[in-house]
Amino acid sequence: MIVRILGGGQYDVPDSDRGALDALDVALNAAVEGDDEAAFANALADLIGEVRRVGSELAADTFTASDLVVPFSDATLVETKALLAEPGGDDR
Repeated sequence: MIVRILGGGQYDVPDSDRGALDALDVALNAAVEGDDEAAFANALADLIGEVRRVGSELAADTFTASDLVVPFSDATLVETKALLAEPGGDDR
């Protein structure tokens, strides 16, 4: 599974870690839907941390389609909502 962290590169994450990432992504989405900035910041940090922990970073000159796109590490809830509102912004 390929995960892109906006502004942070792409990571190849083993399929065996997909369940953990999906659970973290659900928490992130719940924070967005609940308009909870603190929960959003925590969920985003947890998701990015897990991607970096279990994934292997791809070379900067490698570009492949991503299975999951994660907001940049210091994204705010407002910025993330704006990204999701763009056409194709919630394609996963």
